[in-house]
Amino acid sequence: MTPAPDSGFRLIASDLDGTILSHDFTISERTVAAFGAARAAGYEVVFVTGRPPWFMTPLLEHMGAAGHTVGKVIGCNGAVVCDLEKGTILESELLGVEDAVASIEGIRARVPHAAFAAETLSGAIAEPRFLLRERVEVDLVPDLAAVLRERAGELEGVLKLHARDPESSDADAFFAAASPGVSAGGYATHSVVGYALMEVSRAGVNKAATLARYAAELGIAPEEVIAFGDMPNDQQMLRWAGVGYAMASGHPAARAAADRLAPPFEDDGVAAVLEELLRTGRAPRGHAAPVEP
Repeated sequence: MTPAPDSGFRLIASDLDGTILSHDFTISERTVAAFGAARAAGYEVVFVTGRPPWFMTPLLEHMGAAGHTVGKVIGCNGAVVCDLEKGTILESELLGVEDAVASIEGIRARVPHAAFAAETLSGAIAEPRFLLRERVEVDLVPDLAAVLRERAGELEGVLKLHARDPESSDADAFFAAASPGVSAGGYATHSVVGYALMEVSRAGVNKAATLARYAAELGIAPEEVIAFGDMPNDQQMLRWAGVGYAMASGHPAARAAADRLAPPFEDDGVAAVLEELLRTGRAPRGHAAPVEP
């Protein structure tokens, strides 16, 4: 077994979209090589994303093409842990059907034209007006709340509820308008640029909570973790980790939550930090993360 690194850090946790994964679903060769080198040096690596397991193919393809394994991945903002190579879900935490339906109704009361989708253990369900892209495998339904009620016994709950304003691209404004409608049993965040999209998980479920359990199972303390992220759904993870890096190109909320700023995504910021960590044994200071007013 590769000896543990002597930098004081043992685990590297990274978000995907906007952090290492581009909008065209590619990961740079430099970034793939940096993660491979970190694993070879003895670091644990775990990817922590808002994506569901069936939408992580780009990660598997890019890492696999370079001869690297992926292993366990935390998905759906902490609601699921899966083994990507084996295609198995190892654990999940579900937002109850009643809370999902109540959240849909509460959001609709505030944004009547909102559209909805849900990630379930058996796949995605969406209203036609919700769809962001073509060719996404999804069970199309006219009214998600009605379908969730009908399938309550079968589903038990959802991994993540999505709400979208099809008439807007302002995620922050939609979140401000819609999030007060979320049930007390749910937790709302957002993670996408260019779409007015909000995500709802079970209350208490977020990237940091699941990553903390994952690390504890390995005997790894928070101060031994380096985390990377770029959006509001990364805030808790960046605060929890011993060192949290927000991308300089990231959302203001992520930057305010982080200890340090990594170079922008466009400059392979995560790879740059990992390369220096491997070269010097120290996490680079980067830039001080500004506190938003």
